[in-house]
Amino acid sequence: MSHEAAVPEKASGPDIQPPISVPRRGIWGWMLFDWAQQPFHTLIITFVFAPYFASAVAPDAARGQELWGLATGIGGLAIALSSPVLGAIADATGPRKPWIFFFSALGILACASLWFATPGGEHITLVLIAVALAVIGMEFSAVFNNAMMPDLVPRSELGRLSGSAWGLGYVGGLLSLILVLGFMAAQPDTGRTLLGLEPIFGLDAAMREGDRAAGPLTALWYAVFVLPMFLFTPDIARRQAAAGAVRDGLGRLRQTLRRLPRERSYFSFLAASMFYRDALNALYAFGGIYAAGVLSWSITQIGLFGILANVTGAIGAWLGGRMDKAFGPKVVVSLSIVILTLCSLLVISTTREEILFMPLAGEGMRNLPDIAFFVAGAFIGATGGSIQAASRTLLVDQVPRERVTEAFGLYALSGKATSFIGPFAISLATGFFASSAFGFSTEDAQRLGVAPIVALFLIGLVLLPFVKSWHKEPTPGDST
Repeated sequence: MSHEAAVPEKASGPDIQPPISVPRRGIWGWMLFDWAQQPFHTLIITFVFAPYFASAVAPDAARGQELWGLATGIGGLAIALSSPVLGAIADATGPRKPWIFFFSALGILACASLWFATPGGEHITLVLIAVALAVIGMEFSAVFNNAMMPDLVPRSELGRLSGSAWGLGYVGGLLSLILVLGFMAAQPDTGRTLLGLEPIFGLDAAMREGDRAAGPLTALWYAVFVLPMFLFTPDIARRQAAAGAVRDGLGRLRQTLRRLPRERSYFSFLAASMFYRDALNALYAFGGIYAAGVLSWSITQIGLFGILANVTGAIGAWLGGRMDKAFGPKVVVSLSIVILTLCSLLVISTTREEILFMPLAGEGMRNLPDIAFFVAGAFIGATGGSIQAASRTLLVDQVPRERVTEAFGLYALSGKATSFIGPFAISLATGFFASSAFGFSTEDAQRLGVAPIVALFLIGLVLLPFVKSWHKEPTPGDST
């Protein structure tokens, strides 16, 4: 993929894009941000720390799912309330790297502190605070990093750039997961890792130090691999002093919010993405917890599930970027939602005794639920990578380049507006059905608790036809 100087091409929306010339190392520096950040989502949010928290730190799996939803929901609420404001201020001042540095430091410190999440929940409140702060730091860093994307390549290359970067991120997540499962996290009963080895650095299996080390490893990994972006990727010039930028940024945000309902495509995209990305994030956040509680999977099994999802995620993001360039990002997003909805139904309807809510009969079908869950995980990984990469380029289609950081702030708002509602809904639903007054088992409470994911996907799909894509429409940023 060539990222050298390019000639001007058709504009995206009302702005005219000048020629872009960014050195190859600047492009790779930006792409490595996804590589640097993916272990946070892979190790902390999904496959290692979250199920460890639910199974060993919280009192029981259902309570762990409830508390995890509370912590991630609080972090999402903080992002929802502040990201559009900070995005508008950043657009007025210009450079994005100072913002990335501040929130990166917050995320690194919060992830590192997860080491103190010892079994038994001795510091459970502090752990939940650290999880919320880690979500805030890592998600805000991504907001400002994403906003740099339109200044790196011409519009025709954005889909491929976004897909390649997301695929690279999945590879980073895969390698970090192999490192943790193969060399650090051991089963308490055997004291051995997935590769049959004793944990490195003398990590104590009984105290689950290998699982807890996912936090410091994530922090170190991010700190090292985010450096090329700071060193080599060009940032835009400062536009004005911070004092005036706050006033101007807030004024521009107010104007955007007033005219947003008239910009039908932009408004519809933010609304649609609010629902389908929240569903995807909830699926990631609670998938490992669900498998641990309903299928009684060990951390090793969940890790293998994660390895498969990351492999297919890298492939899906790469292929999605090529499909984006060929057919436009809206086609990629729509197809991904359909597949993710079907996978969610398969996951929710699978237990040790049932698949698609139909009872299993016979000893020979004992492993069928595990197989079904692995198949669902493969497709979730592939379509999850493609939908997130395509969503970045579909957002860029909706606004002129001078409003792109504000747009990614609103994009974070649209995702986090229900991002805190989704986990809260799962938390409340799980607690509601786990109540002794209803007589549901812990397993049934978990199944019913994650059902809102399907509804969120379907709402997002219904809203997508109102969204315009640059690949098909020449003026996607208009207000018609």
